[in-house]
Amino acid sequence: MEDGIKLGGAAFANLMFTLKTPVTQKNHKDYKFMEYEMTEIAPDIWAMPVYMQDDDDFSLFFIVTKIETGETVMAFATGSEDDKGEFALSQPMNTGVGLNQLNEHDHDRAENVLHFLNQISKANEGDWRMVQA
Repeated sequence: MEDGIKLGGAAFANLMFTLKTPVTQKNHKDYKFMEYEMTEIAPDIWAMPVYMQDDDDFSLFFIVTKIETGETVMAFATGSEDDKGEFALSQPMNTGVGLNQLNEHDHDRAENVLHFLNQISKANEGDWRMVQA
């Protein structure tokens, strides 16, 4: 990650985290966060809760999928219940945008998620990159 870009800052929203290898049935358990585990919600689209509390309407999920460039990204989506009680995920957002939203809601959890992603980067399994806003 570039120097001077901090969680919660405007420039941080332009960061996307990419994985060097797609998530699959064979490796999805390698990306466990806290007690959460990746689940394939559609072909080659994986989701995992990052923040879900019984007493809180805000929820945030990792969304892992390939994008048009062929890269596998770890983006975020918020979760919500519709008026029929059906749960749905929002449109995916940049990793930085999602982390900034989480930071506004729960700073400690956002720091934990950032540490999780940085550990993946240190293991040479993923990288941060700037994207157009």
